[in-house]
Amino acid sequence: MQRRTLATAALLIAGLLGTAAPAVMAQTKTLKVVAHADVKILDPSFTTAYITRNFGYMVYDMPFGLDSKGQPKPQMVDKYTTSKDGKLWTFTLRPGLKFSDGTPVKAADVVASMQRWTAKDSIGRAMTAISAAEWKTVDEKTFTLTLKEPFGMVLEGMAKPSGFPPVVMPERLARMPTTAPLTEVMGSGPFVFKRDEWVPGNKVVFVRNPHYVPRNEPANGLAGGKKSAFDRIEWSYIPDANSAVAALKKGEVDLIEQVPPDYINPLRSDTNVKLAPSGAWQGWMVMNQLHPPFNNPKIRQAVLKAVSQDKFMAAMGYPVDMRVTNCATFFICGSAHETFAGAEPWRTPDLAKAKQMLAEAGYKGEKVVLLVPSDITYLNAEALMALQTLRNMGMNVEPVTSDWASIGARRAKRDAPDAGGWNMYVTVAGSFDADSPITNAYLSASCGSSLPGWPCDKPLDELRTAWLKETNPAKRKELLDKFHVQAFNALPYIPVGQYTPAMAIRKEVKGVEKMWNGLPLVWALDK
Repeated sequence: MQRRTLATAALLIAGLLGTAAPAVMAQTKTLKVVAHADVKILDPSFTTAYITRNFGYMVYDMPFGLDSKGQPKPQMVDKYTTSKDGKLWTFTLRPGLKFSDGTPVKAADVVASMQRWTAKDSIGRAMTAISAAEWKTVDEKTFTLTLKEPFGMVLEGMAKPSGFPPVVMPERLARMPTTAPLTEVMGSGPFVFKRDEWVPGNKVVFVRNPHYVPRNEPANGLAGGKKSAFDRIEWSYIPDANSAVAALKKGEVDLIEQVPPDYINPLRSDTNVKLAPSGAWQGWMVMNQLHPPFNNPKIRQAVLKAVSQDKFMAAMGYPVDMRVTNCATFFICGSAHETFAGAEPWRTPDLAKAKQMLAEAGYKGEKVVLLVPSDITYLNAEALMALQTLRNMGMNVEPVTSDWASIGARRAKRDAPDAGGWNMYVTVAGSFDADSPITNAYLSASCGSSLPGWPCDKPLDELRTAWLKETNPAKRKELLDKFHVQAFNALPYIPVGQYTPAMAIRKEVKGVEKMWNGLPLVWALDK
């Protein structure tokens, strides 16, 4: 009797609410993702960490988005025009755009967001330095960009997918200082961050943004209609590779964003799992150039001479068919900007020569604080190979182990290594952040930038600017080669090899073919 009464009451309540009973009882459609790292910083305009960038994709949108061919397409923008001389751009927003609290997105919000982005990002900073970029609000839906001279990467900048993507946030947040990360999240994108369900070190939850207005066309890369088939997205942080892969095999999770390298070959034979290649990536050793010993470029070059890319890639565990043998470019091997200018002295590792160079550079046994991530297997292996390389050279290395999110916070500190700072950390970069003098995160870091490591080389800055301004293809290629030669002299970072990672996705998940360059474009999936 009690059970029947409860059922009758549920139906009565449903009727009073004007909702059919089946809708009340409908199951929430959820996609469960194993994220590659823990989320600690929620502001994609503060850090270049990929986990924060991916968080930004979930909750924010951008004026333009790159499609799967790498072409910028209008996203929040409805239409735009440019003057014949390329110095005045006018943009009109799509109708109906709202933030996740239901308030309308206005041109003033976009202008403030673009000003915040221009101050931080490599393309934005170059736009200001070369063309004195000025963003202005015309009315609630219209804004302009005025340039002193034409700048050829306006749309590419407004669609920049990585580094510091130009996400749109409310004006009041965009006006906040960029010296500390924003903690409030008020998004313009397809999902809402569920702060009440956030468990740092364990889980991040997003739900569909009821106020989001997607474009009408199909999703295509980071462009098109971001219309999610899922009501709820759960990011789990599972640092133990065995546990993550076991959860995928059992169907407890739907997707592993970055498959631990040792599990790629075993998963290739699993009929319940699909592997999706994630584009071209490089491993990097990043050195703090504010403090000894790596404030000396000759010592940085000595380390480069000791680096064996084959050993680094083997240590990271990627299968042979997913690695490039000795990629001697700072850009992506096989890309449009591939160049080996200046690489010849550094192609072949030579430990004896590296020791000699280290001594000649005046190394006096200064301690090197190396940050070692404990929770991402391939980064841990990369760091341990860096440790071995430095010690083989005779350097005094102190490894400091912590999770990747903590390293992301520590690497932003300018303090001396013995006061909580650091000397070296390792990372990886996708093609978005490696493939040109302006998009490569460290080669594009001009003097005075806030990028951890704080590289500064004025000749490199001058060559980058000349390359950006040049329109003649032959002269542009000549400048690219000169830039690459100078990069070996300045050595903002050390490439340690190129590889192709992979996502792993349950077979029942549809839309895997829409995944692009390793980006977790969850709005393109269904099951």
